[in-house]
Amino acid sequence: MNSNFHIGLLCLNINISFTQIKLFYIITFLTIFHANSQTPGGYELWLGYPEIEESTVRSEYVKITNSIFFNNKTPILQTAKNELVRGLDAMLGRASDVQDSPNLLNTMWVAKKADLNQELQSVLKGDFERIGKEGFIIKSVLVNGKSILLVTANEEVGILYGVFKLLQLMKMQKELAGLNIIEAPKLELRMLNHWDNLDRTVERGYAGFSLWNWQKLPNYIDQRYTDYARANASIGINATVLTNVNANALVLSSAYLEKAAALADVFRPYGIKVYLTARFSAPMEIGKLNTADPLDKDVIEWWKNKVKEVYKFIPDFGGFLVKANSEGQPGPQNYGRTHVDGANMLATALQPFGGIIIWRAFVYSETDATDRAKQAFIEFVPYDGNFLDNVLVQVKNGPIDFQPREPFHPMFGAMPNTPLVMEFQITQEYLGFSSHLVFLPKLYEEVLDAETYSKGKNATVAKVIDASLFNNKISGMAGVANIGTDLNWTGHPFAQANWYGYGRLAWDPYLSSETIADEWLRLTYTNDLKFVVAVKEMMTISREAVVNYMTPLGLHHLMDTGHHYGPGPWVSDLSRPEWNPTYYHKADKDGIGFDRTASGSNATSQYAPEIAKVFNDPETCPEKYLLWFHHLPWDYKLNNGGILWDEIALNYQKGVDQVEEMISIWKQVKTYISDDPYNEVRMLLEIQLKEAKWWRNACLLYFQTFSGRELPPGVELPDESLEYYKSLKFPYAPGN
Repeated sequence: MNSNFHIGLLCLNINISFTQIKLFYIITFLTIFHANSQTPGGYELWLGYPEIEESTVRSEYVKITNSIFFNNKTPILQTAKNELVRGLDAMLGRASDVQDSPNLLNTMWVAKKADLNQELQSVLKGDFERIGKEGFIIKSVLVNGKSILLVTANEEVGILYGVFKLLQLMKMQKELAGLNIIEAPKLELRMLNHWDNLDRTVERGYAGFSLWNWQKLPNYIDQRYTDYARANASIGINATVLTNVNANALVLSSAYLEKAAALADVFRPYGIKVYLTARFSAPMEIGKLNTADPLDKDVIEWWKNKVKEVYKFIPDFGGFLVKANSEGQPGPQNYGRTHVDGANMLATALQPFGGIIIWRAFVYSETDATDRAKQAFIEFVPYDGNFLDNVLVQVKNGPIDFQPREPFHPMFGAMPNTPLVMEFQITQEYLGFSSHLVFLPKLYEEVLDAETYSKGKNATVAKVIDASLFNNKISGMAGVANIGTDLNWTGHPFAQANWYGYGRLAWDPYLSSETIADEWLRLTYTNDLKFVVAVKEMMTISREAVVNYMTPLGLHHLMDTGHHYGPGPWVSDLSRPEWNPTYYHKADKDGIGFDRTASGSNATSQYAPEIAKVFNDPETCPEKYLLWFHHLPWDYKLNNGGILWDEIALNYQKGVDQVEEMISIWKQVKTYISDDPYNEVRMLLEIQLKEAKWWRNACLLYFQTFSGRELPPGVELPDESLEYYKSLKFPYAPGN
């Protein structure tokens, strides 16, 4: 573009806002690079619709979508229609013919069950019974003796999801003739948790500032709010918590409820409900009471009135997410009460409106010397069955805190009478921030597929959270969002795949990570198989790579403190023992690892006996969890015959080698994408390699002071001293 045009633009309106400039560039990108799936900057995510050039595919799609009946009577149906027209017009390069009443020329129908004729309703009766409120059917059917493509659902939101599915199939150039898709979400609540503060900082955020411009709301509605809703609806996410779990009571004030209501109005046509975090001490902080005791009658009345006010602003408000008595947050235990007392008090206030309470189980006490990995189980499992029906307990995937690898949390399977929500972290707090390419659906898949043995074999974590194992009334999954104001939304282009992959697994926790990677690559970059196969391999490698160069063989929480950026296995001087990496690795001259067997903290006893037996014995314990459960001597022999020290070092080296392999793969696919997106990922991979070496060198030099052994052949020698690595400080690391 002519640089003089830019200068002229600025001269014409010197007061042009940064948002206007950013929007100008976005529109320019979308125009110039319309033919590419991934626009420069990646703003369109997986929702770009490049024109289909393959003539056979294009001809088939033109024929099938030639004349469309779309019954769009409601805001959600109008949204679905807009999305369909947007996608079809772009991919087929022509204006779509869409009518609001059926005729004999129609080649495609989009309508709810109630708007179909009785014959079709009867033919599809069994399918409609399978899809519930949010599912959809995409099927070739006969109408008046003519084959048409039908997109239908019981409810309007199912139509929206069905339209997005159809567009995705077309973008991936799948055959539509004879299509027969009957699909419904397996989880009821599919939620993003935003750790966004009212000042627009984002705790553990690495993609810019918070999307929510509270200062300009409710009167200024940023286009990004709509684009955010589109992206979430396209992968089936139906709930969002706007604010940080380390909550600010002000968000429950009338002024902020009005602002939240404006966001709810934007999200509603996309089938997304708004939730807020409730600070337990809000009755004191904004209600001027002298207590927040959940059994105090004035406190109970205050919350009832506050909930009524919330629903006046947001009639379809979803409910509250609560972090209580954890890391300094107030809660019922401040008053000698229990988690049940606190959760049920709030749930009672929400019950008349159909709202729910999501009560986080991420708790560990500074006054409790018990192994941190055990504390949530101890605090919650005894109360199984005591929570009200509209209470869900939200449990992190592992018993510590979003580590590169953890065994699944033992609470999954141990509370059959309480619906448990899986909490995954999409943002990469402990996995290299937005500098490292780590495909997190591999991690999610590992946890979801884990056997709990709570009802024998095939009692997986996925079956616990989808309510099929214990027939719970509600099911759900939550993901701590990685979204911010960066042009590409997520900081790293491939971090978009973690947002996408989380949504897909919240919809269907039985999907494979390979399937998700394949979809995302085709929707985001290209359908070229040479690109897709190669880059899918790179993504598959990435999760194991980060485990290897950060925390191999079950090591955990070795990150530097506070910001969690880079290695800090030597840190031992923090006020709370469980905040120190030395608490977790327990390296000494005799060996390394945390003994969680019966001879140690006995955390293994919280798992089913079949699992505890495996974890208790170092000979049967999976080596990926070995040092999570065992403190072993440096010369302990592993399954391959190597000694522990050598295998730790070789795994660190393997992680570095895997990043180099990822770089090699990326170089091989350079010709398949344009320069800007290629170079952005290339530079980030180079940062990742540099930091993988930093991790390897710092950790091995530190652990070597205990093992007293030389590095084995094949491990590169560090190029700096241990003192150098200890001296590195990062006071302005993001997300802290």
